[in-house]
Amino acid sequence: MTDDATLVVVDMQQVFGDPASPWFTPRFAEAEATIAGLVPAFGDRVVFTRFIAPERPEGAWVPYYEQWPFALVPADDPIYDLVLAFRDTGHAVVTEPTFGKWGPSLREALRGSTEVVLAGVSTDCCVLSTALGAADAGVHIRVAADACAGLSDDDHRRALDAMALYAPLIEITDSAAVLDGLR
Repeated sequence: MTDDATLVVVDMQQVFGDPASPWFTPRFAEAEATIAGLVPAFGDRVVFTRFIAPERPEGAWVPYYEQWPFALVPADDPIYDLVLAFRDTGHAVVTEPTFGKWGPSLREALRGSTEVVLAGVSTDCCVLSTALGAADAGVHIRVAADACAGLSDDDHRRALDAMALYAPLIEITDSAAVLDGLR
């Protein structure tokens, strides 16, 4: 792993971590604990992302939010807050109304790094979408599988398997190997 590798923590937000939320991600707490162990090892090379609803959904997002109207709230609604463990850390936060967070804002937040360790939720949606976009842009992605959580264990595994098809652009690993690579 390069010295400039950046940890990108995808969507560790209340809306996915609260068991009462329609978007609750099982194993969120396990991923959160693993991520909490990774963050200090990366120092200031950590970026958090947030998913938010668009002000006015367009195209395929219109029926999506018809199915999930609870989520069509302003970006500053508490459901979109990062969970307490990752709030107000001083690290960069990239906010997008899309599943995939790859784009100009995330590229800028990486400050030139071309190697990313991905962690977060959900493996089968926002992590997958972010990994594919970044890999297409030439960023080497290492997905810390135990620092991610899917909507089910099967969905998590399927998403990891799909991302593994993109080797060597995307590598599936775990938090222990990531930490070993930083030493």
